[in-house]
Amino acid sequence: MKKSYLNIKESRIKNQESKRSYLFVRYTLSCVFVFISFFSFAQVTSAIDSTSIKIGEQITYHIQVETDTTSLVVFPEGQTFQPLEMIESYDVDTLKKSDKYSLIKKYGLTQFDSGAYTIPRQKIIIGDKTFFTDSLKVEVNNIVVDTTKQGLYDIKPIIEVKKPSSNWWKYVLITLLIIGIVAFLLFWFIWRKKPLTEEEEIALLPPYDRAKLALKKLDESHYLEHSEIKEYYSELTGIIRKYLDEKVYDHSLESTTDELVNRLRLLKEGNQIDLSQETIKNIESILKRADLVKFAKSAPDIALAELDRDTIDSEIDHVKEVLPEPTEEEKLLDEKYREELERKKTRKKIIITVAISVFLLIATFVGFSIKYGFNYVKDTIIGHESIELLEGDWVTSEYGFPPITISTPKVLKRMDPSIPDEMAQMVEVTMFGYGSLMDKFSLVVATSKYKNLGENKIDLKQSIEGNFKIIEETGAKNIITKNDEFVTPNGAEGLKVHGTLDMPIPNSDTFEKGKYAILAFNSENIVQQVLISWKENDVYADQIVERILNSIELKKAEE
Repeated sequence: MKKSYLNIKESRIKNQESKRSYLFVRYTLSCVFVFISFFSFAQVTSAIDSTSIKIGEQITYHIQVETDTTSLVVFPEGQTFQPLEMIESYDVDTLKKSDKYSLIKKYGLTQFDSGAYTIPRQKIIIGDKTFFTDSLKVEVNNIVVDTTKQGLYDIKPIIEVKKPSSNWWKYVLITLLIIGIVAFLLFWFIWRKKPLTEEEEIALLPPYDRAKLALKKLDESHYLEHSEIKEYYSELTGIIRKYLDEKVYDHSLESTTDELVNRLRLLKEGNQIDLSQETIKNIESILKRADLVKFAKSAPDIALAELDRDTIDSEIDHVKEVLPEPTEEEKLLDEKYREELERKKTRKKIIITVAISVFLLIATFVGFSIKYGFNYVKDTIIGHESIELLEGDWVTSEYGFPPITISTPKVLKRMDPSIPDEMAQMVEVTMFGYGSLMDKFSLVVATSKYKNLGENKIDLKQSIEGNFKIIEETGAKNIITKNDEFVTPNGAEGLKVHGTLDMPIPNSDTFEKGKYAILAFNSENIVQQVLISWKENDVYADQIVERILNSIELKKAEE
């Protein structure tokens, strides 16, 4: 029995020792795993080269990350060091340590206002994990000036700054050059008196001189040398027919030989023209011979053809001699005819010039519309108030205290806030603005400084509600609101309330759709606001507002 008890006791001792061994091994392994996991994660450290600087002096902020070679590291970018300003971001230095990388990222920081500042924690992303650095304190000290050694001077007077010169004269010069080229081409090809061609010079000759010149050209031809009798007689009879058509009978060209000869005899018998019987007979004989040649029923020799040519020449002279001198009325009619002909030519030139000019204008308009858009070109030519603001000389200035830096198409003018006396004892308001709610575009910058605020905090939403009451008092209605956070380019955070509303049209009972945006920022007992309103569906106003919002920066009041 005693032996059995000893065996049981010995067995229990062994079990306890086994259990303790198991716990020890488990604890040891846990420590090893924790140790391994601790070193398997990346290590992040941050530091600055100086904790005390002078105003405007640069300090170097560096972040060091140790991680394995497969992890992707993302360092902070942009103005994430507020209230200090990042002036330079250096490239990452990489050092390899066995199977790990040591990455060092440096930033150049500064501050232009004295005081004690805290650099906020910076976020670093390594792989799919996020790490934060420690916040660091920096003291920015004033620069001490020894006034016993440094001379003091009077404030310099205000100097008028000239506006920067624009390149408008280049566009004017190019436009004038294009207009000059077009005008020269129109003059050269349309309005210039061009040298007359030979046909035009002949057409301007009197009928008699024209007929004589035609006979001379017929002599210079080679019809007879090549035995081209048919062509020769066709030209010869055409000469006498054209002369008679212009001076005797105006249907001579289309009449047959018998019809023409009968008309000449009737004119002689009617004493309208004193033609001799011999002249009529000679003309009839030559015309009939030409008809026979035309239909290949006769082929006179060259000598007879030359004789007929001389006969036609002399008969043209006979006809000219018996023609009566033109009366003053006929001369006047000829002069009017020439003037009418000249007017027709001038009118034709004007029509061509106008047509070409209109075509060039339309082609230019279409070309610019394809490149810049139809509405933009139309508004540029006709004129649009918003596009004039957008493309004008913008002004960047500071308004209020602490100042709001903002770029605007026009300089904002100081406005009277017109607040009640009891309200003025509680808050001090400064306002600067351009336009009004009734205009196509308006902008107001306001700074409110509350007095005796105590422990109460300023509610931005409640301060914005006051703007809506003022807007409603101007006649606006159907105001739709939407709240968003807003961050300025230099990192100041505020509230943005924007939406649409129905804006009253001056001197009318009607309304038109508009948009608005209200920005509000607060710092201790100060509220800074920016109120913008513009017409809906005005793309240029949308661009103006976007440019203004991207330019807003806030500065802290000097301590």
